[in-house]
Amino acid sequence: MKMKKRVLVAVAALCLFFIVFQISVSSTSRFLNNAAFPAKSTQETTRGESNLISKQVHHPLTSLQLPLKSSIICDRSSIRYDFCSINVPTVLDPTTSTFFTMSSVPSPLVERIRPYPRKFEDVIMAHIKNLTLTAAPRSPLCRVQHNAPALVFAASGYTGNFWHDFNDGFIPLFITANTIFPDQDFVIVVSEAPKWWPSKYADLLRMFTKHPIITMGNDTTTHCFPSANLGLITHGFMTINQTLIPNSKTYMHFRGLLDKAYNKQAQDQRFTSKPTNPRPRLVLASRRHATGRTVMNQAQVIRLIKKAGFDVIVFEPKANTSLYESYTLLNSSHAFVGVHGAALTHSLFLRPGSVFVQVVPIGLGWAANAFFGRVAKGLNLEYFEYKIGVEESSLVDKYGNDSLLLRDPFALQKTGWPTEVMNIYLKEQNVKLDLVRFKGYLKKAYKKAKKFMDNNG
Repeated sequence: MKMKKRVLVAVAALCLFFIVFQISVSSTSRFLNNAAFPAKSTQETTRGESNLISKQVHHPLTSLQLPLKSSIICDRSSIRYDFCSINVPTVLDPTTSTFFTMSSVPSPLVERIRPYPRKFEDVIMAHIKNLTLTAAPRSPLCRVQHNAPALVFAASGYTGNFWHDFNDGFIPLFITANTIFPDQDFVIVVSEAPKWWPSKYADLLRMFTKHPIITMGNDTTTHCFPSANLGLITHGFMTINQTLIPNSKTYMHFRGLLDKAYNKQAQDQRFTSKPTNPRPRLVLASRRHATGRTVMNQAQVIRLIKKAGFDVIVFEPKANTSLYESYTLLNSSHAFVGVHGAALTHSLFLRPGSVFVQVVPIGLGWAANAFFGRVAKGLNLEYFEYKIGVEESSLVDKYGNDSLLLRDPFALQKTGWPTEVMNIYLKEQNVKLDLVRFKGYLKKAYKKAKKFMDNNG
């Protein structure tokens, strides 16, 4: 009888365990489906882009979760970046692009990394210099001792394109610094960069660290660090996911960093005068000298904008345009309008609550949202997308208005975005805005911008 009771108790316990296990699995499954994986892609997302997004499961770095078992740990689980950590004192020899650590193990441990966050793009990554991390019995003598750890990354690849400077550079740097070094006590080591890069972004770089920037390409001296991290963490195209950062930083914090870097010297008398009948100031990003996506009826568009009630300033930034000048212009404006392109990255300089209108050419709907729509949302901008019609695209003259290229770009992009198709939409295509339809957008923009001006100056 006692044996029978024991069996019944064991069976009941097993059933209870099974029920709890099922609930646990179900809850975990719902969590993964709702939190770990990105939302379903929009209709205009290409199959290749959808696959890329679906593979990118965001999670804290493995090296931050696991106990340290090695002096060198590399996390290669992300499709966008690799990240390596050296957890002991290390010596950098910039002449060989190698970080050395001391080890008593006869066979040296060797890892290599290209510290640029576009791992998914083989063509550009082939041009990024490999850095070597090795734990061996011998290492070079130390010439310069640093008391703070190093954060190492490449400012090469697409650097020079203003959008890439932020998407592949400063936004990942912001994420990485706040994830790994919340106290901001680290030394930036740039493995490679154009000659102009350190000076152009000097004021912004000073917002990340108090230490001088080390550029390996210009250095032959060995440097010692108590530890080092190589690579930049990215959350996706122009994305800052506060749930993945220990101190929950957002785009508003990043905007605050820009404000701190440039607002202190952003003084321009043109924007400090107060007219008797103020009109909202609209900045029109011009692509007049760019390849593709030019507004062919720009003069008419400017007249239309003025009739809508705006003062218009045409903005055509160059490579040597002062960031203070750009910041002052956008930060003092009430509305920003432009065709999809790198210049719209200046929307980062807009004050929260101001108006941003992106003109979206045929075939660029997904990129428009991923590259700039997310910025607008993160900065709490009043955001509008003006998606041009087939007759507003210059491609209609070459391919005809019944072409699949114009009528159903998504059908051509199902297997990815091959270069030949990308070049058609980005480089061959210009736009001629429908003034009647665009006028309706300007009316909405004016109403929002006027209210913003009245409330914020």
